[in-house]
Amino acid sequence: MTTIDALRRAVCDLHAELTRNHLVTWTSGNVSGRVPGEDLFVIKPSGVSYENLTPESMVVCDLDGKLVDGEFSPSSDTDAHAYVYRNMPEVGGQVHTHSTYATAWAARAEPIPCVLTAMADEFGGEIPVGPFALIGDESIGRGIVETLTGHRSPAVLMQNHGVFTIGKDARAAVKAAVMCEDVARTVHITRQLGAPVPIPAEDIDRLYHRYQNVYGQ
Repeated sequence: MTTIDALRRAVCDLHAELTRNHLVTWTSGNVSGRVPGEDLFVIKPSGVSYENLTPESMVVCDLDGKLVDGEFSPSSDTDAHAYVYRNMPEVGGQVHTHSTYATAWAARAEPIPCVLTAMADEFGGEIPVGPFALIGDESIGRGIVETLTGHRSPAVLMQNHGVFTIGKDARAAVKAAVMCEDVARTVHITRQLGAPVPIPAEDIDRLYHRYQNVYGQ
């Protein structure tokens, strides 16, 4: 199996996590992964139902968003993904969802405040809001890069749109998308009960360092 074949399979399989975690509806949302050592990435095709996705249906694009290999048209978010890959070489995977609670924060153009240790662990602070941008060109990608450059969060709430996440690979980006919806829901519920209590910045730093450098195997 070639590297691209393996990535096609991995990206295809990760789309099941979006439906399993209720992050997408119908054909919305997508996962992409950068091809190691190449100026290429693999992304979901446009408008194909999740139950019909196969490794072979994943499409390969260059970093200008042009189709290189595949029988389907690429996702409508391809130009945004391409812009991020061109301008953030450390990014190996991206995810876009319209998950309910996180997108509700995006519709209010309100960052999710860091009031949970799980947020400090994964996001290193608040989850920021990116600017409103229309779909179909690299405008969304520019907003993602401008918002996340220099920010510890792997997630951004694009105003009036939804969630975009980045990671060292596609799996890490999917994890960030799952965690983003989870904390968005919890903080929303907290707001119904009263004012959330913020975590001091120095404790956020300690939690983030432990989780990123010590936690796990």
